[in-house]
Amino acid sequence: MVTLTDEELGRFVFHPATDVTGPLHDSLRVAARTFAMAIDELVPSGRHRALALTAAQEAAMWANAGIACDTDR
Repeated sequence: MVTLTDEELGRFVFHPATDVTGPLHDSLRVAARTFAMAIDELVPSGRHRALALTAAQEAAMWANAGIACDTDR
């Protein structure tokens, strides 16, 4: 049987924003929203546009997770 480390189990814990991470999340959201708006404006409707928006959303999610989990508070 494989046993998860404390660090691995930490992935399943809520990481509330702090005075350090909160502004980072805010900045990332602005950048992600700006990118999504560019995709919306420039890419014609269809499968590729939908995939680009999904990938942008996923990238923002992982970036926010990186801020929440890996930033020294």
